[in-house]
Amino acid sequence: MIAANNVSLIFGERTLFKEVNVKFLPGNCYGLIGANGAGKSTFLKILSGELDPTTGHIEVGKNERLAILEQDQFKYDGNPVLDTVIMGHKRMYEVMKERDAIYSKPDFNEEDGIRAADLEAEFAEMGGYEAESEAGILLEKLGISVDQHGRDISELEAQLKLRVLLAQAIFGNPDILLLDEPTNQLDFQTIRWLEDFLANFENTVVVVSHDRHFLNNVSTHIADLDFGKIRVYTGNYDWWYRASQLIAKQRRDMNKKRESKVEELQAFVQRFSANRSKARQTTSRKKMIDKLSLEDFPETSRKFPYVSFDPKRPVGRTVLRVENLSKTVEGEKLLDDFSLTVEKGDKIALVGPRDIVKTTLFELLMDEDKPDAGEIHWGQTVTAGYFPKENDDYFTGDMNLVEWLAQYTDNDDETWIRGFLGRMLFTGEEALKPSNVLSGGEKVRCMLSRMMLLGCNTLVLDEPTNHLDLEAIMSLNDGLVAYTEPILFTSQDFEFINTIANRIIEITPNGVIDRRMPFEEYVENAEISALRDQMYADVDYNYKF
Repeated sequence: MIAANNVSLIFGERTLFKEVNVKFLPGNCYGLIGANGAGKSTFLKILSGELDPTTGHIEVGKNERLAILEQDQFKYDGNPVLDTVIMGHKRMYEVMKERDAIYSKPDFNEEDGIRAADLEAEFAEMGGYEAESEAGILLEKLGISVDQHGRDISELEAQLKLRVLLAQAIFGNPDILLLDEPTNQLDFQTIRWLEDFLANFENTVVVVSHDRHFLNNVSTHIADLDFGKIRVYTGNYDWWYRASQLIAKQRRDMNKKRESKVEELQAFVQRFSANRSKARQTTSRKKMIDKLSLEDFPETSRKFPYVSFDPKRPVGRTVLRVENLSKTVEGEKLLDDFSLTVEKGDKIALVGPRDIVKTTLFELLMDEDKPDAGEIHWGQTVTAGYFPKENDDYFTGDMNLVEWLAQYTDNDDETWIRGFLGRMLFTGEEALKPSNVLSGGEKVRCMLSRMMLLGCNTLVLDEPTNHLDLEAIMSLNDGLVAYTEPILFTSQDFEFINTIANRIIEITPNGVIDRRMPFEEYVENAEISALRDQMYADVDYNYKF
């Protein structure tokens, strides 16, 4: 159990939380949600003790051990991978190291023997003798092969480091587990394993995630962080969303009734305010108006951008034909004799274990790089809009957002441009913010604005949900579902792929699997699973997506 009692956090004039009271109980997994900037990660730091609140305190169950997913991937450089995982159980690791130090002493004496015996007993009670085996199994489940367990963690790629840190957090069955975006850099197979792990985890879990499918599969409760308060709802994300929409509708309906009643009373007051015989009735109605005043608090701090892609002309029958494409980068062959035909109506999700392969393919398609061999033929009617994974090159100047967006439209009316930016949540003075100081999420919203203005009839999107909050992801999701022209895209968001794609292309180390079906059906299909096993045979991958 872990609880926040009257917790407030104030930075200067900004109040992030105010008198938060919430209790997280064993056996439950709480999905902590809120708009970008609401303070979800900060609240986890307060729960973990990493950050002190301005007022209030955190209460943890007696003798309960808390673990949090470490965000600093460089913190454990210099340590072996296996040791890094065991460090997740701080006391166990301390006992192990002290015990080993005593046994390595050249002048081992009777006092050392007594101390070593005490340590051995404590070590056994914590399950220390199974620690290396348990840590090794966790690492393998998370895609870290046995030959990497003894390596220094600094030698691993960034995405593998994050997996080691996840193994560290869940190692040793902590009583309280705090996870901030645990699915980042995980393939879909590993995410499914983590979902199963959390479903069977009997202790307390608080998790922040932008992955709706993951939240739906693991959450028993939703902790909604809004306006510096946290309200807990029973059920997963979809249950919370339906409930929140219903509550919002009821509040709007109630306010409409109040507005109507207030107008009726005001009309009476205005009509008879000068009539002395009606003075008592007029006064009575004025008091009723005061009692019926509308609620002065907003419904939610969440804001949904408006995302809609409207092509200037429909695409023709011929969209894209790729023939025998090959590309080697820094001595490594990423694409080998790759062919693809895109047809009208296709919404293709490209999946596979290596992001660099998909990104390279998109760069070749958009003529940002040249293939070593093969040909790319776009249809004559195609105007393709590209959303690159790395977009910093678009924001190097000091133009404000109005000036930046004006580059991509023939409409030079500043009021119109500001209105368009407003729909993408850049309101008031934010529209005059320099484009080179934007956050990751703001850059993504700008890039989507740019694509909407271009009116393209084919979209190529490389991880467009990166840096977006749930509200922006849902808006983009709806916009792409409504888009009637071809789409090629990549994403780590299961729900995003499953609701948009009608065709799945998996680029494996030994070929391509191409199927026209929803993503969930593709993942569960036994025939495809067997084919995939063949495609990944004898390849140094412990995961398949």
